[in-house]
Amino acid sequence: MKDNHQNQVKLSQLKIVVAVAEKENFGEAALELGISQSAVSHAIAALEESLGVVLFSRGRHGATLTPVGASILPHARTVVSGVNAILKEAAIGKGVERGKVRIATFRSIATHVLPEGLKRLRQRFPGIVANITEHENTHQVEQALREGRTDVGIITLPAGKGITTRELLKDEYIVLLPPDAQLEGDTLTWELLAAQPLIMPPIDYVAMRPVYDHINKLGYWLNVVNEIETDSATVNLVEQGLGGTILPRLAAEPIPASLQVYSLPVSLERQIAVAVLTEALHPPAVYALLEVLQQAVTDN
Repeated sequence: MKDNHQNQVKLSQLKIVVAVAEKENFGEAALELGISQSAVSHAIAALEESLGVVLFSRGRHGATLTPVGASILPHARTVVSGVNAILKEAAIGKGVERGKVRIATFRSIATHVLPEGLKRLRQRFPGIVANITEHENTHQVEQALREGRTDVGIITLPAGKGITTRELLKDEYIVLLPPDAQLEGDTLTWELLAAQPLIMPPIDYVAMRPVYDHINKLGYWLNVVNEIETDSATVNLVEQGLGGTILPRLAAEPIPASLQVYSLPVSLERQIAVAVLTEALHPPAVYALLEVLQQAVTDN
């Protein structure tokens, strides 16, 4: 007969069960959690021995839940989620009177999204100091997270391995045309867009890669006459009548009233999310920031 202590279930084991179930692969779950594959295998094996059941069927193509594993998974998720919620509330409740939170993002988010969130942070937690750094693209923000140079990143999805995200908002890509641009009819078609001279970021510019992929997959090619990386300079050139452009709405703002603004014939959005390292130990100020940012975006 086994001792009672042998039937104890550890929170770390449940976290690993959830990760393996989602990834259906021990190696990918290990990457997601930032631990070794052998640690994942050992934790699952130890839990299975303790419970006396097999949770996963192993094979060349990965790991799939057994029937009993599938019945246990929802409870594992509930426990993990509940503990995370407890830790979050406790972190917010203690020591949040003062602290520092480092935020990394790119210009359009720093300009149009962060101010309201930081205003609310100051109102609710006046002792927290926020430090903001701007980067050229979301990859640089993720790198700052991985290297420990920032606590919170605001990025575009999808995120890389080992990063936990929470979507904040969707930002539509829009077409800006000069004041004197003439279109046949009131609707912007792909044919009309493809005929317009455009001022665009380089084709390898990270933020605009989805746009080129989106349009090319539909069988159309843009008539790019100038390549410029700076959003504000691009908008100014469009206002001067040197061509049109395609930009995320937040990157284009403030949009001069004289410009013609259109949606793409088939809409496209970028997903903006807050991001933290999955396995990092976050200070209370981080949880406070995440909370007020979510509220600020929801209210607006």
